[in-house]
Amino acid sequence: MRLFMLLLVILSFSCAQTPEFDTVIRNGTLYDGTGQTPVVGDLAIKNDRIVAIGKFDGKGKTEVDATGKAVSPGFINMLSWANISLLHDGRSQSDLRQGVTLEVMGEGRSMGPLNANMKQDMQSNQEAIKFEVGWNTLGEYLSHLEKKGVSTNVTSFVGNGTLRTYVMGFESRKPTAEELEQMKNLLEDEMKAGAVGISSSLLYAPSMHADTDELVELAKVAAKYDGMYISHIRDEGDLLVESVEELIQISRQAGIRAEVYHLKASSASNWHKMDTVINRIQAARAEGLPVTADMYTYNASSTGLHVTLPQWVRADGVEAMLAKLTDAAVRKKAIEGIQWRTPPGGILFVGFRNPELRKYLGKRLDFVAQEMNLSAEEALVELLLQDQSRVQVVYFSMSEENIDKKIQLPWMSFCSDAGSYSAEGVFLEQSTHPRAYGSFARVLGLYSRDKKLFPLQEAVRKLSGLPAENLKLKDRGLLKENFFADVVVFDAERIQDHATFEQPHQYATGVEQVFVNGVQVLKDGEHTGAMPGRFVKGPGAVQKKKL
Repeated sequence: MRLFMLLLVILSFSCAQTPEFDTVIRNGTLYDGTGQTPVVGDLAIKNDRIVAIGKFDGKGKTEVDATGKAVSPGFINMLSWANISLLHDGRSQSDLRQGVTLEVMGEGRSMGPLNANMKQDMQSNQEAIKFEVGWNTLGEYLSHLEKKGVSTNVTSFVGNGTLRTYVMGFESRKPTAEELEQMKNLLEDEMKAGAVGISSSLLYAPSMHADTDELVELAKVAAKYDGMYISHIRDEGDLLVESVEELIQISRQAGIRAEVYHLKASSASNWHKMDTVINRIQAARAEGLPVTADMYTYNASSTGLHVTLPQWVRADGVEAMLAKLTDAAVRKKAIEGIQWRTPPGGILFVGFRNPELRKYLGKRLDFVAQEMNLSAEEALVELLLQDQSRVQVVYFSMSEENIDKKIQLPWMSFCSDAGSYSAEGVFLEQSTHPRAYGSFARVLGLYSRDKKLFPLQEAVRKLSGLPAENLKLKDRGLLKENFFADVVVFDAERIQDHATFEQPHQYATGVEQVFVNGVQVLKDGEHTGAMPGRFVKGPGAVQKKKL
């Protein structure tokens, strides 16, 4: 009898010690993503979900002491160009080390749908990163990333430029009724597969060739599946206000949520227009239109050097542009048509295809032109031709005052507008914009903690709950029971960006632990090697029935 009782006691003690959870984060200051005042408490994870918050009984197989640290939902990058970088390195370190757990891709062009010619072009026009194009649709690409292994979750918009290329190539005209119907059908298939909406990038060909009516018709398809219309608007300078009005019109006519990619007023002569734009968006929201915006936290943008050229020479795409510029008469006309919105001294080189031109990385166009003994206009065209690319540059064209103004808006979320890199290997062959390594850390550090423009709970909401709600993502964006366990533990007093325009490949610090779908991918600030990221599907995804 004594032996039996002793066994019962041992069994009871053993059961009491059996962990009930996979991970318990203890004594953290919990910022739930709603903007509410944080509370100190515990958080338990089992499998891929948050299963308990606050005070509860039970232990975890892993226990994390978060005393004095902030615990928040994972952050959402509303405009990521990680579509190629993740094929090479799925760790997504430059974003992950800032707390980003979801990469939202597809600004104006997306990794699908692809026809045979598009697949061939994607295969043959690769640069340092080589990969096999083994997919045909956007949904297949995102599933490919998940199967290959990524540390962050991924999702994407369908680019209207990709739809146009599939159906019409780079032709500068309205689609026929049949062509528009084909684009709508392609979009519908991708929305069913899990895309989060339709995007446009109206500064670039072929996206720029779509008129408002065409965009409305595509947006109606996305709206049918509760998707969003999101746009790099037609003009961020002289026609900024009119371009924002077009987005509002599309939202109204298509009955769709709409967002402005990286809202900005480019060129000092246009900085004053930001107040008008904000008022127009506020008025649209008061009308009931769900219009929002995102931004990155720097006063410089990054795109191709080619956008300084007149639109007529860019209209058929980069490859056709380069062919046109070999003609001396066309080249002369293009040079004469250059209008500097950003002076040559405000244009910094960050990416060349031609290794012989990489000596100019980190230098400005005025300096390079002098080195080449050419005018700035002549040097611009010569560099495009020598590099046989659009040449990636940084434009210092924005106002710090406008950044402070925009960042406080309650409907503003955040993006990097960059790839997600590791500070090693092939990624060091080129420079980049520091936003790839610091855009999100600056929200928490520079703008919330240091400049005190908004409290930390509001910073967290803008980085998590707000974009998740805008995208209508199921069970993501909040610290809430039964939500997916995308969780970040960071030191609010220490979080800091370190990337600069001169030395951009520097990780942010202060994010200590990151969990994606319940799996720890960052431990004590270092990558664990885990790749639990998933294809996060939009609200209109059609669930396939199991046979």
